[in-house]
Amino acid sequence: MKIVSIVGARPQFIKCAPVSRELRKEHDEILVHTGQHYDHGMSEVFFEELSIPKPDYNLGIGSGTHGRQTGAMLGAIEDVLQKEDPGLVLVYGDTNSTLAGALAAAKLHVSVAHVEAGLRSFDRRMPEEVNRVLTDHCSDILFCPTKTAVANLAAEGITEGVHLVGDVMADAMDYNRAIAEKRSRILEDVGVRPGEYLVVTVHRPSNTDSPVNMTAILGALVEAGMPAVFPVHPRTRKYLEQYGLLANLPENVRVTEPLGYLDMVRLMAHAEKILTDSGGVQKEAYMLGVPCITLRENTEWVETVEAGWNVLVGADREEIVSMVRGFAPAGDQPPLFGDGRAAAEIVNIIRSGDTISRPGI
Repeated sequence: MKIVSIVGARPQFIKCAPVSRELRKEHDEILVHTGQHYDHGMSEVFFEELSIPKPDYNLGIGSGTHGRQTGAMLGAIEDVLQKEDPGLVLVYGDTNSTLAGALAAAKLHVSVAHVEAGLRSFDRRMPEEVNRVLTDHCSDILFCPTKTAVANLAAEGITEGVHLVGDVMADAMDYNRAIAEKRSRILEDVGVRPGEYLVVTVHRPSNTDSPVNMTAILGALVEAGMPAVFPVHPRTRKYLEQYGLLANLPENVRVTEPLGYLDMVRLMAHAEKILTDSGGVQKEAYMLGVPCITLRENTEWVETVEAGWNVLVGADREEIVSMVRGFAPAGDQPPLFGDGRAAAEIVNIIRSGDTISRPGI
């Protein structure tokens, strides 16, 4: 079968890699990169490190407001689908690329499969939450990473075509962690020692677009007093420069350019704690057994909080400092994200043809 896989942002490149390896054993995969993330540090390096085949189409959409970006992707993806006439469109996660791919396929009456279906933060102010909900309701096959995701879909009346497969990021972690330890020199490059530093990532508009929040987060890092490695997303860098915060960071906050996947895995694996507003990083922290402090008021990965390995602090400076100094998970980690064979299970389900028939919209 011809399958069009649509990606556009760095978390999707990571998720796509193990699935693409399995798909290409028996299917004709056409890979479409929307260009949502487009510079080398956010895009090309992931294709290189993860051995993802070069995209068949790079739509070059670039940045923009949510409506304009999604609209541009919708039209461009529709053109590709009309040309390629696939039997299935595969979308990942919760970005504008995800929603545009699902909508374009649904309107052409092409079956849609959503990898990482069923996640909910229950906060419609987040653009990702809107993307998740709409994509799930457009999809014929819904590949869920956790039992909670399955329950979320059932609560919305979606029970057909739903499959609990585990998380493809666990596949990627299993495949790449040893490679990262062998190849990456990131700890040496930034001058930190295992277990004696923090890793920080911030990219969500709720934080980056607020000088109050960014000042609080950076102030907490200063007060924490230990080395904090901060790979800075291009959008975050723009705002930090605009707020005058980037030029005045103390020595313990070590700003880097965005990191490739292998460097990021090794850096996170040896951190004392990880501070983030990223959904994917919360999950990777759990997989790596590193305590996570989430710079948000809610999370789509509620299981990591319930397991005691993730804590939500928002952008409260005092709470961040308190958790950096005092947060210590108690007990073992339940296996929340499967056995690292989600990609193979996804391809088995596609092979079986276990979909639902959705009327055209």
